Amino acid sequence: MARIAGVDLPREKRIEVALTYITGIGLKSSQKILTTCGINPDTRVNAISAEDVAKIRDEITEHYKVEGALRGEVQMNIKRLMDIGCYRGLRHRRNMPCRGQRTHTNARTRRGKRSTAARKK
Repeated sequence: MARIAGVDLPREKRIEVALTYITGIGLKSSQKILTTCGINPDTRVNAISAEDVAKIRDEITEHYKVEGALRGEVQMNIKRLMDIGCYRGLRHRRNMPCRGQRTHTNARTRRGKRSTAARKK
């Protein structure tokens, strides 16, 4: 079992796809990593050698920000927006969409479960 950046990669998948299970690495990044390390992207994770895993691990730690460090950076960026009081920061603070989506209808993921107001007589 290959463990890279604190993530257990699935054994039966191709290494190209398995690397995308690491937060911060997409398909293009995984392809770039594999070409740099000289590893065939069609190789399955369970068939990869320990030296290749070490090469991939070194490449990722050297050139990419992944997992906890990436999550921390994103949270700090959101906190900065909230502290300076810009529009996006206010939308984050109010837990509303901040990229221009409509909120009259939809936006349920961000606003939460629908709550009906009490009826007035």
